[in-house]
Amino acid sequence: MDLSQLLNDVNDFVWGPIMLTLLVGTGIFLTVRLKFLPWINLIYAIKMILQPKKQHSGDLSPFQSLMVALSATVGTGNIVGVATAMVLGGPGAIVWMWISAAFGLSTKYGESVLAVKYREKNSVGEMAGGPMYAMKNGIGGTFGRAMAAAFAFFAVCASFGIGNMTQANSISSAFQSSLGIETWQTGIVLVICSLIVLLRGVQSIGKVSSFIVPSMAFFYLLFTAIIIIKNYANIPAGLSMMFQMAFSTEAVAGGVGGSIVATMLTAMRWGVARGVFSNEAGLGSAPIAAAAARTDHASRQGYVNMTGTFFDTMIICMLTGLVIASSGVLGSIDPETGKLVSGAPLTILAFSTVYGEGAKYIVSIALAFFAYSTILGWEYYGEKSLEYLVSNRAVIYGYRVIFSCITFIGATQTLDVVWNFSDTMNGLMAIPNLICLLILNNKIAEECFHYQSEIVEKEKQGIEVDYHLHRQ
Repeated sequence: MDLSQLLNDVNDFVWGPIMLTLLVGTGIFLTVRLKFLPWINLIYAIKMILQPKKQHSGDLSPFQSLMVALSATVGTGNIVGVATAMVLGGPGAIVWMWISAAFGLSTKYGESVLAVKYREKNSVGEMAGGPMYAMKNGIGGTFGRAMAAAFAFFAVCASFGIGNMTQANSISSAFQSSLGIETWQTGIVLVICSLIVLLRGVQSIGKVSSFIVPSMAFFYLLFTAIIIIKNYANIPAGLSMMFQMAFSTEAVAGGVGGSIVATMLTAMRWGVARGVFSNEAGLGSAPIAAAAARTDHASRQGYVNMTGTFFDTMIICMLTGLVIASSGVLGSIDPETGKLVSGAPLTILAFSTVYGEGAKYIVSIALAFFAYSTILGWEYYGEKSLEYLVSNRAVIYGYRVIFSCITFIGATQTLDVVWNFSDTMNGLMAIPNLICLLILNNKIAEECFHYQSEIVEKEKQGIEVDYHLHRQ
């Protein structure tokens, strides 16, 4: 067995039914443990995103922290991942993406709470937090420190692959196919753009992400909304087929699914897998950004950051799914290969029903900006994880330069072995993170219920509350 096949087999196991069950199961457990407060307070959480707050210790505003987290999650998964899930799991996969995201709200809330609660200041006065610090300071002991080191190592490895090379390759491939730009040219531009932002640190990442993510999300939502409105007559049938194929115990096909045949288990598998891959709830990456926020209470930032799962999967992924379902292109066969059209080409095909030749430009540009923002967000995750393992600042600056330069390799090479390895590392991050969430669930609940009684209820009554973060 060659290395590529071995890594592929390991990757299939890591992202197999056991891992997906653990991810969703943890979300279900935390949702019940927190008495469904993450669901109940979702509207409250969305309102808090732009609400001005007094200055507290931290590196980023709550909004910037969310944008850094969203920059890493809103990426190729929202365009390529959705299309792939609908081909492999049928239209019903979108429903399961929603279901996994609903429980993922509690997971994202819990891991963000722990990240703020157990964060520290590094040697240059920046906040350092995330699952590794929750494991070290919350669980403690040899077991906690070993888990923290393992998580940090997996995160650094994943940052180069899933957070860098795969994104750079998506950008260069999109520009080559739609605009005829050579991959090496895209690679050089990516290196320069990455260096300009990343060498200046987290403040620069926060500012750029705060511009790119909302801007591109707005334009992508605008273009998708136009398609959905134009194809509104197909929406009822599309939604009906989604739910029918999501919960059918027997293999079904037809309608918007075309020749695609899928059962409930197939839809569940691919919907949950692609949903988690897109919003990263439970992987432990987003809490690293949450720990940098200026906030007065761990739960406040927990609520703000959990909205990332809502926007990523419940809004952007859902709209992509509706565009594909309402356009009637799902199940199309590529005349050149004889295979089902999937991934970015399927999304472009759906957009072309309204925008014609302009579709490839719209999708390619959206994909490029989403993927570039992912590169920025994942550099921060990798940097903070490396900082936990090696505190030397020269090493950190070296990482920023190397990370930026590796975008060129990603843009110009197709490295299946590296992709499978990084995908595996991405999945392995979840294991210590989920164990940490389950062990410290009482701490999460304590913060949640305290915040509910002391702050949420008062703020809903119009009483301004400014609570000190480090409650004893």
